[in-house]
Amino acid sequence: MVRWWGHFKTVNHHKKLVRQHCFRIGLYRQGILHDLSKYSPIEFFAGVKYFQGDRSPNDAQRQALGYSAAWLHHKGRNKHHLEYWIDYSPDGDHKMTGMEMPFRYVAEMICDRIAASKTYRKENYQDCDPYLYYERSKDHYLLHPNTRKWLEKLLLLLQEEGEDRLFAYLKEEIKRQKQNGSW
Repeated sequence: MVRWWGHFKTVNHHKKLVRQHCFRIGLYRQGILHDLSKYSPIEFFAGVKYFQGDRSPNDAQRQALGYSAAWLHHKGRNKHHLEYWIDYSPDGDHKMTGMEMPFRYVAEMICDRIAASKTYRKENYQDCDPYLYYERSKDHYLLHPNTRKWLEKLLLLLQEEGEDRLFAYLKEEIKRQKQNGSW
């Protein structure tokens, strides 16, 4: 019961932070719908079983089973994850590659990364944490070059100028893209 309650609180806390971040930049629908699949049985019960409180239970499930069924389910249903956008190259060479993510999902991914860092780092959170997490893993990411450019630019903006400046920039860019019809 302790793990059930701990996982439930962690998911709700994370979703609350993402919702607040998304609302700050004008992504109201995405803020409300963010990560609803975490309440599905395949994700929620794995989260309870492998709950630790200081890192994703998907990592523990992956270590125990050799894969994470919860993660495979999650990333296939949530467009703010870069892994959702991996497909065969349109060049016909049958290589897997990253497809370009629409900006609204890149913005939600930034909100998600900040919220995840705050959730797991708690009072030790710093604006550099999401960038440092990205830095540790970036070499194995399959990202479209434009998506990579946006992700790195936004994470560096957070690290160098802080959350308020990042969210102001995101809000303006979202507004600009909507006005230009790129939405």
